[in-house]
Amino acid sequence: MIHVEQLTKSYGMIKALRGVSFDIESGEIVGLLGPNGAGKTTIIKTLTGYLQPGGGVVEIDGLDVLTHRSEVQTRIGYLPENAPLYPELSVQAYLKMIAELRQIPEKEQPKYLTEAILATGLSEHLTRRISQLSKGFRQRVGLAQAILHAPRLLILDEPTIGLDPTQIVEIRNLIRRLSKHSTILFSTHILSEVEALCDRVIILINGQIKTNNRLSELSSTNDSILVLQERTSGVHETLKNIKGVRKIGMTKTSDGYLAYRIMGEVNTDLSPIIYDVARQNDWAVRELKRDVQTLESIFNKLATTGGDIHETDHSDNS
Repeated sequence: MIHVEQLTKSYGMIKALRGVSFDIESGEIVGLLGPNGAGKTTIIKTLTGYLQPGGGVVEIDGLDVLTHRSEVQTRIGYLPENAPLYPELSVQAYLKMIAELRQIPEKEQPKYLTEAILATGLSEHLTRRISQLSKGFRQRVGLAQAILHAPRLLILDEPTIGLDPTQIVEIRNLIRRLSKHSTILFSTHILSEVEALCDRVIILINGQIKTNNRLSELSSTNDSILVLQERTSGVHETLKNIKGVRKIGMTKTSDGYLAYRIMGEVNTDLSPIIYDVARQNDWAVRELKRDVQTLESIFNKLATTGGDIHETDHSDNS
């Protein structure tokens, strides 16, 4: 659905995008995550044809955005960070205007309007002026205009910004329902949004993609955690001799038990082997698990070091 290759964009001396490349398949929900100023909105404006790139290839549904901009825009529903609303209009009048602008044939408009209104839960607010709506319902109106023409691709820029917790949950649920019919790319700097909604996350730092992975792939590490019920001699040396072990650290759990962090080679899960070794040596095992990392820890690591997200930094306290 989206193909981006070596995308660049500069504003004077400032390089907003530095060779960005990624693909998004039909039916995916993908989060574009990054701090303020990372280049997220620049990518979105380029995808939607509102901004011309400095270089690179941008294709939507197989069409080049630069040479087929109008045709591409018919396939896209777009909700910018500040929804393009007219506060003096009623919800119904505004959506009717959008239907005209989208060149939806008059006889087909009732069908499209009804589907968008039902999807966004606006049925009881059609005659109200947009200025009289809460921020959460104004955001719903913005989403209704974005999906009115049943786009194949829905692009959302900070869709829950400024909403209270209840409104955020409502918008999240709405996005999930919309994903049944559209590919969704949404930009945010809120980590919980990505964890709650996305199949995959693209993390952008200083105009460069630092990672592009499924959330399940990001969370896994090469480390195993072994917690013993009691101190046992020879454990460190035995673990060190296991094939694939790179390093071992020792700590204590919050309740005082001895814990070993066994750091493995890349793409290695040592937990089954460690379990067999522990059983053979009659160790009193309290807990054995493969360690996971949170999206917050991943993001902070990339933002501060730009390093390998699977590279741990635990000292060997043996």
